[in-house]
Amino acid sequence: MSATSPARRVPFGLALAATGIPMFMAMLDNLVMTNALPVIHDELGATVEELQWFVNAYTLVFASFILFAVALGDRIGRRTIFLAGIVVFTTASVLAALSTDPTQLILARALQGLGGAGIMPLSLTLLASSVQKRLRPLAIGVWGGIAGLGVATGPLIGGAVVEGWNWQAIFWINVPVGILVLPLVLFALPNALGARLRLDVPGVLLAGLGVLGLVYGIVRGNDAGWDSFEVIGALAAGALLLAAFIVWESRTPAPLLPLRLFRDRSFSIANIVGFGFSFGMFGAIFLLIQFLQVVQGSTPLEAAIQTTPWTMAPMVVAPLAGFIAPRVGTRALIVVGLLFQGVALTWLTLTMAVDVTYQTLLPAFIAAGIGMGLVFAPVSTAVLAHTHEDDSAKASGTNSTVREIGVALGIAVLTAVFTGAGGALTPVDYVDAAVPAVGVGAAVVLATAIVALFLPAGRSNRHAEADASEPEQEFVLS
Repeated sequence: MSATSPARRVPFGLALAATGIPMFMAMLDNLVMTNALPVIHDELGATVEELQWFVNAYTLVFASFILFAVALGDRIGRRTIFLAGIVVFTTASVLAALSTDPTQLILARALQGLGGAGIMPLSLTLLASSVQKRLRPLAIGVWGGIAGLGVATGPLIGGAVVEGWNWQAIFWINVPVGILVLPLVLFALPNALGARLRLDVPGVLLAGLGVLGLVYGIVRGNDAGWDSFEVIGALAAGALLLAAFIVWESRTPAPLLPLRLFRDRSFSIANIVGFGFSFGMFGAIFLLIQFLQVVQGSTPLEAAIQTTPWTMAPMVVAPLAGFIAPRVGTRALIVVGLLFQGVALTWLTLTMAVDVTYQTLLPAFIAAGIGMGLVFAPVSTAVLAHTHEDDSAKASGTNSTVREIGVALGIAVLTAVFTGAGGALTPVDYVDAAVPAVGVGAAVVLATAIVALFLPAGRSNRHAEADASEPEQEFVLS
């Protein structure tokens, strides 16, 4: 099947289940470990630095291979790579569950990230090519809701499982899901092909190693010294490799990331928004989830329940946002969502204390959840708004890459602020250091809201809406 051939249509619900369940599983593992980190710290003797790598090993490998997986899917079949991603992810989950020391767990998490890279971007592409064009805005909205729910409920599910069983069980639960979903994917989804371009291996290496250098330097900054050769060398090498990546992508005939996509204002700003949102919010979440346990003495399950208003809101809000985005515009929803999140983090920064009550934190949790739901789906819509169908996989892959890099850098930077302020896993030391770190997250999210004002309005063209029943009519955003 060529990139422009019409894809086989399947029932909406079946296509959504076949793409959504694996994607939920992969997104869940972004932050599923957060409530388990204090337990793993005790049982495996992990340091604060290793706790970061349990999360960042996943996100960095995930981000580094997303676009490569998209290109490989174009060559040998998107469903084929999607299935391979599920198999690798499930196998890595077994290895993570069997880990007996921090290094083994970090390596298993990296392998999970490789599997997730084959799942996340191709799930949206396979879904978009499997449903009617008039249903795509709704499909993207529901997809965004599932993605947001996967990330947001990671701490909730992780906390419940850790308390009910053990930390290894947060990985074992992936195994039956991965096995059972394989026949559903084979039955429901077409094995669409894209443009058979040469694989950009140098691009993968330059981008992956460049981001790794930056994150490594930030993570090691406080322990090794910001003026040490190790840190300066890692940061400089990371920056040079990323600069070389941009030069290479502008000259290679088959780029991993076509830089021409950034000529579109909606695509460029939506990716900046995705980065800033992920940097500020998930860097803060990494610290806040542990705050409830280390400082307030909550068990993993209690901490999970306390954050339910935050984690559950995207499940309701994101699909609604995807549905109404063509009418009110993606820009309005994204800006309002970012303001909700920025205000929520600011509130937490101002009220966080050893003896703060849950009632004081609750309004911020609710606002953060609503804000996340308002951003997830509209950002995905804005990324694809003016993108040609042949470029949709790389466009969505780019956005996923940028967001995962934002997660990794956000955790690294905010934790560096935390440890630099004397942070430790004791109540008083934790609060004194977490306040400035979460404040940085709030500042980044609020700055991102200002950038989002420059997005196109993103309202649906009325003529396109009127003709949406025509099979060949494109969904157009202004």
